Amino acid sequence: MRKSLVACYVIAVTLGAASIVIAQAPAAAPASGKAAPKGKGGRGGPATPAGPTPRLPDGTVDLTGVWMGGGSNSSDITKGLKPGSEVVMQPWAEALMKTRKSQDDPQGNCLPFGIPRGAPYPWRMVQTPTHKAATHIFILYEGNIHSYRQIFMNGKHPDDPDPIWYGHSTGTWDKDTLVVDTVGFNDKFWFDYLGHPHTEKLHTVERYMRTDLGNMTIEVDINDPGAYTKPFTTTGRARLQPPGDELLEYICQENNIDLVHVNAPAQLP
Repeated sequence: MRKSLVACYVIAVTLGAASIVIAQAPAAAPASGKAAPKGKGGRGGPATPAGPTPRLPDGTVDLTGVWMGGGSNSSDITKGLKPGSEVVMQPWAEALMKTRKSQDDPQGNCLPFGIPRGAPYPWRMVQTPTHKAATHIFILYEGNIHSYRQIFMNGKHPDDPDPIWYGHSTGTWDKDTLVVDTVGFNDKFWFDYLGHPHTEKLHTVERYMRTDLGNMTIEVDINDPGAYTKPFTTTGRARLQPPGDELLEYICQENNIDLVHVNAPAQLP
């Protein structure tokens, strides 16, 4: 029974990582040079909804919907960088990463995955209100502990925010791009399965760009002088899920004792 549980965990992690890598992979250009047919799902998956970028009555882009994907490569953050960016760790951070084991990954222990790491589960973006300019935007996650983020539109960061998993986020619109500025992180989550670390000095700036009905490009500027020698930018994409898809109940039990058997160094699934 114990062996079967270990096998199930390994299979689940492997499949989950594969799904999010696929969702975040850059779109391949058709051999003919022509645009891909609208609405075609990738790799045999369901068709991505096609159509123009939707807007709310005040003219801002409507980001509402259930999405799959994210703004970085959650297996290895160095594999999802914007051209020209590079990840250069401080010596202490590199040494710490080499000591980490997969069983210690906070995400595997039912804890939030932070920013910009995503999970191989869908998430929902909600803008409120919708009849006028939004005051809040919420991101609801299916995976882990059904956690959520709240983005205060045109808000202000506290002078001394308490360190938390998703930090304190404020949002503004730059034309059709939602720009989310976040500070006040704790230092507990990992950037990826390999265990890239960060400190409480982490400052992220996310850019959500809904290019049409079914696709969103996400870029994340990462600046953490405590763990990295210079800022870098990750990039990824998300796809709108088909109409009728909803977030499901997902129960991730704290104190997952089976993780003691996943005793290898932090690595790709």
